Amino acid sequence: MKTPKSIEPLVRDGLVDEVIRPLKSGKEAAVYVVLSEGEVRCAKVYKDVNKRGFHKQAQYQEGRKVRNSRQARAMEKNSRFGRQQQEEVWQNAEVDALYRLASAGVRVPQPYNFVEGVLLMELVTDEHGSAAPRLNDLELSREQALEYHELLIKEVVRMLCAGIVHGDLSEYNILIDANGPVIIDLPQAVDAAANNNAARMLERDVDNLADYFGRFAPELLTTQYGKEIWKLYETGELTPQAVLTGRFQGSTKQADVRSVMREINDARDEAIRRRYEHED
Repeated sequence: MKTPKSIEPLVRDGLVDEVIRPLKSGKEAAVYVVLSEGEVRCAKVYKDVNKRGFHKQAQYQEGRKVRNSRQARAMEKNSRFGRQQQEEVWQNAEVDALYRLASAGVRVPQPYNFVEGVLLMELVTDEHGSAAPRLNDLELSREQALEYHELLIKEVVRMLCAGIVHGDLSEYNILIDANGPVIIDLPQAVDAAANNNAARMLERDVDNLADYFGRFAPELLTTQYGKEIWKLYETGELTPQAVLTGRFQGSTKQADVRSVMREINDARDEAIRRRYEHED
């Protein structure tokens, strides 16, 4: 097929030998099957921000690094340049997340290169070598649902141990290859330590999994893995080997407001006393 204009720079650089066929096209990007370095891979072409509309929510942007103050000011003003910079940060978030997660052993497509808005990465395939189906396209038995759910919860834990929350995990961005689930589409991934919405996003990701797999295994609908996982993360006890129960018992102990206020007042009085002693 004719090489899309966006992939031409990769062809000139010798990174892509041939564009074989389109794979899929969504609101964020178009994906092509390509031949690269003797291997069949895929090229994810991010759509131009002006063509698809920029409507990213601020909750995903929080905690993301920008190059300099000029870039930050432009993004705040939401100018044309600022929107382009937001788009660059958005794309880089997925690229960075893929490299971090792949190195941490999370089942994501292996990234190979990122050039001018085109991400070259592994083509995830099924046992026959065809492009792997999305989880949403499969009909599962109860046993398969329980197995895939367990595997994905472990992947969520492994991701969080690497400091990342997917932020939009569902049956639509999970592929099933010969060895099980593979997580894709990470431009909305957030830094768990730097984003104040991370706990809520993690819970939503995990609840999405429970809702989907609960169609085939209803017992999953009452689990609370999200709260359990985040609690372990907050207390520094989360590891990829953590044994989870799916149950969570929140604290029922009421805060002793009087004691807290007393400590605050005592600390304030002590600070005043030291200041006067210093002045004397």
